[in-house]
Amino acid sequence: MGGTEAARPNRLISSISSTYSKILLNPSYRYLLLLLGAPVNLVVFLFYLVQRKKDDYASAENRIRSEMLAAGYLEALRSEMMEQQKRKHEFFKQKISEAQLRQEVDKIAEARFREVLKDRTAKDLKLNNRKRLTLADTFGSLIENPLFFIISLIPGLLMYILIFLYSNPYLKYILERLVMTVFVIFGVAVLVFTILHLSPFNPAANILGETATPEQIAAFNKMHGLDQGYLTQLWNNIKGIAYFDLGKSFSGNEEITSSIARKFPITLTLTVISLIIAIAIALPIGIISATRPNSFFDYTFMFIALIGLSIPNFWQGLIFILNFSIKLQWLPATFNPENWLSMIMPVIVLGTGLTASVARMTRSSTLEVINEDYMITARAKGLGKRTILMKHAVRNAIIPIITVIGLQFGGMLGGSAVTEKVFNISGIGSYIVDKQFIPDIPAIMGGVVYTAITISLVNVIIDILYAFFDPRIRSKMKQY
Repeated sequence: MGGTEAARPNRLISSISSTYSKILLNPSYRYLLLLLGAPVNLVVFLFYLVQRKKDDYASAENRIRSEMLAAGYLEALRSEMMEQQKRKHEFFKQKISEAQLRQEVDKIAEARFREVLKDRTAKDLKLNNRKRLTLADTFGSLIENPLFFIISLIPGLLMYILIFLYSNPYLKYILERLVMTVFVIFGVAVLVFTILHLSPFNPAANILGETATPEQIAAFNKMHGLDQGYLTQLWNNIKGIAYFDLGKSFSGNEEITSSIARKFPITLTLTVISLIIAIAIALPIGIISATRPNSFFDYTFMFIALIGLSIPNFWQGLIFILNFSIKLQWLPATFNPENWLSMIMPVIVLGTGLTASVARMTRSSTLEVINEDYMITARAKGLGKRTILMKHAVRNAIIPIITVIGLQFGGMLGGSAVTEKVFNISGIGSYIVDKQFIPDIPAIMGGVVYTAITISLVNVIIDILYAFFDPRIRSKMKQY
């Protein structure tokens, strides 16, 4: 037991040292590592400078330099370079003084000498199975000392957290996707604000009306910060998004964050329910069509799916209201959160396109893998039809299906405004549309960016699902 307990710290130190070395070789993480652990890395660098003067490389380099100088290699280089430079200047008819020529020759000869010295030293080290001391080697030797590790733990805490995340391929994969998400959200915020800033619409004139005086417009602009420069307004909006405090709307004097907090869950709930129902319907339909290609079921299902892809949301919604609300009076025409029946038509309209897309992709993706060699091998082994289908075919066909689901979810969430307007849903989509023509910049920014955040997080989940379903992606995650 004592040996096992003693081996655990050694494995931890070895893992930290190995991961530190790997990060230094990765350009994307190297500077982040050096920055987060700046105090610790400074100490390591000082030790590295001292130890480097005594390492194998320094000894070999000094020895080979002495041998080359003793053999007159540098002087021979200078003589050779002198002849070459003289011929070059004569050919181009350039006049140059003897001092300038000698200075030029010395510079070229020294550079050539260092290059040859470096090559010979590297070959000597390789021949004698020795290597040059690196910063990672110095860190590894220092961290083997428990005292150094304990002392460096507090100033290097962020660095050690990064090393821990990097050592776990799954956590590293998620971290990278989250960092990319932050950049995407920042880019969306800048782009949306820039478009609104350049918009010809004048919020003050649109809200105060045509009778507004220049003084009233100036006062409105000052109150809402519209008289400030582009960068100042952009910073204020991005800061408001980060702190979930976008202030008050230009119109109605409402708290934007509170309005979005009330409206966004409605849209998200409808979208998620549509997504779940669409997947539950589309996957079985696609699999059945793939297992019975060119059959009556296949043609029927795919024809219905094609119709679902072709129908515009607003037209489908209006037809539903006309038939099921006005004529048959089965369902309410407008949305009411307290009446679950009012959710049926919006959910169907939102999910129709997704159902059709997922069904077609499931069919084509399953059909593609169902005739692969490993499927034939599984049949030859005597595995059951259902086992082959679910364990081999669907599992290998799921990646493109997940991609379509992720893309369509973003489209449903971002493009829900039309459906919300048709069914009078007070969601985030209709909220953004209502604010667009003022334009109410903070309200639009909040609605668009928080929608982008949700879509980005869904894409992170999709990326994680890729790794869960595809072993090839998992193996790549462990390699880089």
